[in-house]
Amino acid sequence: MSKKINIAIDGWSSCGKSTLAKQLAKELGYIYVDSGAMYRAITLYFLRTNIDLTDKKKIEDALKNISLEFIYNPSTGISEIYLNSENVEYLIRDMFIAEKVSDVAAIKEVREFAVAQQQKMGAKKGVVMDGRDIGTVVFPNAELKIFMTADNAIRVQRRFKEMFEKNPNVSVEEVKNNLELRDYIDSNREVSPLKKADDAVIIDNTNITREETLAKVMTLVNEIV
Repeated sequence: MSKKINIAIDGWSSCGKSTLAKQLAKELGYIYVDSGAMYRAITLYFLRTNIDLTDKKKIEDALKNISLEFIYNPSTGISEIYLNSENVEYLIRDMFIAEKVSDVAAIKEVREFAVAQQQKMGAKKGVVMDGRDIGTVVFPNAELKIFMTADNAIRVQRRFKEMFEKNPNVSVEEVKNNLELRDYIDSNREVSPLKKADDAVIIDNTNITREETLAKVMTLVNEIV
């Protein structure tokens, strides 16, 4: 039996990171961990409980009350995120969460809390995780690291399509502004900024299909295992 490895996928918003990660996990029989969903679920909890993002003590206390887990849903074929035993998979995809998640994810205590949980999940190997700092901070020793990128206009189109299905009132301009702001915050934050790991393979999927992207990465996986 071939050895199990951890696969870290980083990159900009709406580059198809999650799609690729889910496809890889399914193909390999690995566990898929959506690190972005973890930060979104924490953001949802903070918004619900009116946590002041400048109050370190309140943030630390709030994190003690947060329990996150992924539970596989056979009817949707994906692992959905649960916040304190409540399925919040669809709630966390709303625009009001997207507007706040980068601010919450930039908080040192929040990142330390999430990273500790993520590293625990990856200890047994056989995990595909996507995010902003997986190859640099969460799994610096991952056997395969991918850095995804795509043309900005394409990314805006993809995100708009995704958001429009859930909220027909969203505008392209709104999505574009949100993406630009998230890119800026993610790459300029003090703690674990988004950057390519030195040993990551860059995949630009501006002009290639999901299937072609998967085939490319499966070749890399097979070379390792």
